[in-house]
Amino acid sequence: MFLSIILIAIGFALLVKGADFLVDGSSNIAKKFHIPEIIIGLTIVSIGTSMPELFVSLTSALEGHSDMSMGNVIGSNIANLLLILGLSTIIRPIKFQRETRLIEMPMCLILTIIFMIFCNTEGVISKIEAIILLILFIIFILYTIIMGKNGEKFDKEETIIELKTENEKVSIFKSIVFIVLGIIGLKVGGDLTVDNALVVARFFNISEKIISLTILAIGTSLPELVTSVTAAIKGNSDIAIGNIIGSNIFNMLLIIGISALINPIIYNVSYNLEMVILILGILLLSIFPIIPPKNQMNRSNGLIYLIIYVLYMVNLFMH
Repeated sequence: MFLSIILIAIGFALLVKGADFLVDGSSNIAKKFHIPEIIIGLTIVSIGTSMPELFVSLTSALEGHSDMSMGNVIGSNIANLLLILGLSTIIRPIKFQRETRLIEMPMCLILTIIFMIFCNTEGVISKIEAIILLILFIIFILYTIIMGKNGEKFDKEETIIELKTENEKVSIFKSIVFIVLGIIGLKVGGDLTVDNALVVARFFNISEKIISLTILAIGTSLPELVTSVTAAIKGNSDIAIGNIIGSNIFNMLLIIGISALINPIIYNVSYNLEMVILILGILLLSIFPIIPPKNQMNRSNGLIYLIIYVLYMVNLFMH
């Protein structure tokens, strides 16, 4: 039992480090081929922070643990929104970018509702629905690239690039080694995390749902937590909203899309409560820029998010 907890911690460490290696190696190769840094940040770096969720959900789906696969994504999205964004805002109030208010938040809300509808049709994410999710993901990526090149450059991309790609130029061979090590780290980390989380769940007689919504969700959200909190401490906390919204969209479209395409995911309707909390959280986020002080999320707003998250956790373990 104690060994399983240690192995889960090692798994999380491998997931985070594996994502870092994959991002660094991919970014260096992209730079070698003169791909603009803004596009690297919008694609490679952003997807890289969602790699832990991808490998954990994929491993869970392949092993037939649909509850853990779905719970990891939904739980991560709730943790991103309420816990990480709430914490970042308490460290430093966040200013809303115009694009975030008018385009990205409504987009996140609409995609979350579509995702919930897919989940509740016949109680499974089918391969056709998985393909639709992946098509929506490609459209979202194209949108981010167009906005990155032609729109006002979001602070989030610049800061994430600063955090992730400040490495010295390295050889193509070294970059490929980084990518291979990153993928190995993600695969081993995903296996260790899922397998030992199941051991812990069985030992304490806890459902896969609760394990995935708590331990797995928070653990796989570590890259987003590190990125957002570091940015807040550096005084760039306004990137946190973009980082969280982008990650949540990636989780729903890319991760569930790939997982369900390989092996259709059975949906447990008990997750509808979490889906409603997620939708209400996004709606609340849309209200924050309207109420004074306008166009920003202040510390009291962040505290509201944290209180909601704590109450949700208490309710989760009480039932």
